[in-house]
Amino acid sequence: MNLTTPVTLGGRTAPSRVVFGPHETNLADRRAMSDRHAAYYRERAAGGAGVIVTETASVHPSDWPYERAPLAADCGPGWAATAAACAPHGTLVLASLGHAGSQGSSAHSQSALWAPSRVADVASRELPMELEETELAQLVDGFAAAAALAARSGLDGVEIEAGQYSLLRQFLSGLTNLRTDAYGTDRLRLPRQVLGAVRAALGEGRVLGLRLSCDELAPWAGVTPEQAVEHVRALAPLLDYLVVVRGSAMGTSATRPDFHTPPGFNTELCRTVRAAAEGTLPVVLQGSVTDPGQAGAALADGVCDLVEMTRAQIAEPALVNLVRAGTPERIRPCVLCNQKCRVRDNRNPVVSCAVEPRSGHETEDPDPAAPRPAADPLDVLVVGGGPAGLEAARVLAGRGHRVELAERTPRLGGTLRMSGARWQPVTDWLEAEVRRLGVTVRTGTEVTQDELRGRRALLATGSLPGPRPYAHEGGEVVEAADLLAGRAAPLPDGPVLVHDPLGDATGTAVAEHLAAEGRETAIVTQDQVVGTQLALTGDLADANTRLQRAGVRLVKRSVLRAVHSGGALVEDVLTGAETKIPCAAVVHCGHRLPDQTLTGPFAAGDRVAPRTVHEAVLEGRRAALALEVLEAVGERREGAETR
Repeated sequence: MNLTTPVTLGGRTAPSRVVFGPHETNLADRRAMSDRHAAYYRERAAGGAGVIVTETASVHPSDWPYERAPLAADCGPGWAATAAACAPHGTLVLASLGHAGSQGSSAHSQSALWAPSRVADVASRELPMELEETELAQLVDGFAAAAALAARSGLDGVEIEAGQYSLLRQFLSGLTNLRTDAYGTDRLRLPRQVLGAVRAALGEGRVLGLRLSCDELAPWAGVTPEQAVEHVRALAPLLDYLVVVRGSAMGTSATRPDFHTPPGFNTELCRTVRAAAEGTLPVVLQGSVTDPGQAGAALADGVCDLVEMTRAQIAEPALVNLVRAGTPERIRPCVLCNQKCRVRDNRNPVVSCAVEPRSGHETEDPDPAAPRPAADPLDVLVVGGGPAGLEAARVLAGRGHRVELAERTPRLGGTLRMSGARWQPVTDWLEAEVRRLGVTVRTGTEVTQDELRGRRALLATGSLPGPRPYAHEGGEVVEAADLLAGRAAPLPDGPVLVHDPLGDATGTAVAEHLAAEGRETAIVTQDQVVGTQLALTGDLADANTRLQRAGVRLVKRSVLRAVHSGGALVEDVLTGAETKIPCAAVVHCGHRLPDQTLTGPFAAGDRVAPRTVHEAVLEGRRAALALEVLEAVGERREGAETR
């Protein structure tokens, strides 16, 4: 068996063994599944996904974990639209059903959180109410009613959530279930009741799956792999498949970690659980699997029967089809950055992808692969070979235009090439695509304003060092971009201070890099915690742990006031107290400014405003399409005037 071979679940056949798993999207219309959901899932079905599990829907109004969290009772029309959108591709579509329990939020429902016992959540610190028989009956009925609605809506089945954010997991765990009644002495009682009620509500011929936390990473009281084996053996007769996950409230970054955690981190856990299931049901491997090679090896090695590749398919909806076509090198890579696909926060961002910004925006952003307006091919010069320029050149060439790409440095990739090994697959992919599409690439070429006269040009010329809001009275100050690119002279011997006014990944990455080289390193930030923006990607706690283990001095709640020979002066933002920090050099990780040396009507990426990879790729694509449209309109007007 391999990724592209069919697999049978509960009597229904999926066209491939690749699962697009449930995840927050913020695509809901209030609490209902929307047309945007249907378009989002349709793209992955068209791309070859075997099983799609929709965003987890709350089975009872008491559960409102984030503002746009779907409520199962409101999801019927959206589920039906999704089923219809995916049906032509043969993909099995299942509804994820759950209740977040004490890991939910009372901000939206204005009611007490539900839980097995009165144990405060470790993240929110909120004390929940302990469920009585009445609420437990409502919960079981809620799961059954949601399953019945999913079946009436034309879905192939449901997946029950007993993973990280789950009331059912909380009943299974000694961390949160302190009850002395039947639901405490037999912690499997509620999951069995729910699965039995759901099976009856689904009727014959539909699929019932379970997402189960098999390691809470809290062995002193939580669910351990040994306990999970017993859970699986007890619940397997009620199921058509099982998804093996890890994590709990004790380790919120463990279920969906970023690139600091090796891909396929659940492989051995999944192998253990599958062996315990003894062939009684298919088992799904979950856990940062993005490489089809790794996924195929897990299948061949007997680790699992299906592989969940959710983030990989956010980055590349056509992943399975490209594998099936024998062109896996054309798969747009997922680098597990979590920058745009992790959306469970109070900003309500819509799910997307740093390297595929159309993800989540299928109903409003044009597909760059769609047929272009009938017009003669254009000759276009793209200036700048960073991610914005590469994406613009890729889109234009893919739409049949003749494209020349000029980059001033010897290599393509821009600042992204300097950002470390984890981003290299993106630059490599973009470069391979522009060369495959026949773009004429010139590196080491400085384009002048005179060369732009009379040419259709798109400017993606990047950025320049920005302001330094502190006095420089001596000593060495180095731009982080120059340090990472190898353009800076070797740093002098002695301690190094990393100045991090942004709080994003750059400062922490530079500090980690310097500490790994054996340098005495300090990092200064005006925030209460280092790398505060990393909360958005789930790496905040882990990054601070890595810095402290590496011996980096964390200078928090402070601003840099002056750099002089032998040291730097920082000031506490609350008290105004000044402290001198010895250092031989300062690495500046502040804002940069657009390089506006060249002017023209079409610009993208850092040339507009230096931001992240996502904006660079998005604007490179949009600028390319805007150029095409404007030129097509101009040609039509010119033709009309000639006639």
